[in-house]
Amino acid sequence: MRKAMAPLLVTILAVFSAQQLLTPVLAPLARELTLTETQLGLVITVAATSLTVASPLWGHVMRRLRLRTVLALGLGLTAVGLAGFAAAVTLGVDGVLSPPATLVLMLLTRSVLFGVGLAALPVAALTVAGLVTTGEADRTRATGLVGAAQGLSLVVGPVGGGALAAASLLLPLYVSPAICAVLTIWVLVALRREPAKAAPVRPQGPRLRPWDARLWPLFAIGFCVFLSLGLVQVILGFLIADRLHVDPHATAGGVGLALGVTGLVIVGVQGALVPALGWRALRLIRVGTPLAVAAYGLLAVAHDLWLITAAFGLLGVGLGLAMPGFAAAPGLLVGREEQSSVSGLVNAVIGSTFVAGPLLSTVLYEIAPVVPVLAAFTAAATALALAWLSPAARRARAEAVAAP
Repeated sequence: MRKAMAPLLVTILAVFSAQQLLTPVLAPLARELTLTETQLGLVITVAATSLTVASPLWGHVMRRLRLRTVLALGLGLTAVGLAGFAAAVTLGVDGVLSPPATLVLMLLTRSVLFGVGLAALPVAALTVAGLVTTGEADRTRATGLVGAAQGLSLVVGPVGGGALAAASLLLPLYVSPAICAVLTIWVLVALRREPAKAAPVRPQGPRLRPWDARLWPLFAIGFCVFLSLGLVQVILGFLIADRLHVDPHATAGGVGLALGVTGLVIVGVQGALVPALGWRALRLIRVGTPLAVAAYGLLAVAHDLWLITAAFGLLGVGLGLAMPGFAAAPGLLVGREEQSSVSGLVNAVIGSTFVAGPLLSTVLYEIAPVVPVLAAFTAAATALALAWLSPAARRARAEAVAAP
């Protein structure tokens, strides 16, 4: 398993870190470009829409093309998208482009091209995890490692972005596409030979649907969990700036600290605690979601940077438990030939929450800064209720226990 997953984990870590380099500077740059909070939310929302639509398509492609080809295509799109985004923002800051023209180019590059390319990476990783593992414990461990790589990007990316922003707010924009371009070349060289178990598996039945009776309760739980994160992640920069009354550079540093702590905790939980516990997928969800609920409650009343950071640290524990549970559970209920399809649907569920989440959170933030935090609290509480009370969720757990 480790040999098959290692190149994928490196790829996930590097590309998601490149993406997270931008997080500390998005809010300050939006104000430099005279874009509103809602317009920034639109950029993230369109990117999530692209990822959501593309994920099932990448799952379909994974059945027919080699892993190396899929990764190279996805990485190439991410590099082009981020390079175009850097050019658009630079021209906007310099006054060469008007704010509306800058926004359109941001949507085409950062949102569409990058979103479609990014979708290929977790779909590929989850598909391979489903193909090279047997049993719930191995599957949960493998998906936990994928989540840990993404979580580590929350440490490397925002901290690196905050450090680069100290020199220039534009510098993270230039480093991000360079990382993706170098990684594309590395994948083409390193994955000339692929593990036999990770080879494409041809479909032998009807296409998997998200409303499949085995899967929909798990998708509903995952939607609520990831929606809660999407509701607070984008507005964190605005929250720190407005609650603490600090300048753009201090805002970028505060965002980097809070998300860095979150990522570090998620890495520890998913990379070490989840494998050590050996819990079933649904139990991870049932334990993780109440911790997330508590974290959002703390964030609602936090008016100091240390308390905001503590809330995000607690959130890291909760999500670090719940996320691998959700990522693993659907794949345990389907056969080998459906692993790429279910991986595409899992990633589409995650992406769909960032369609609604960022745009909704920025709209809610303009009503009152605490409203998106309370909405996140409600979403996490709904996931907890579904995990415990939904008859369909209990049936899904019973089928997972009975699966070989």
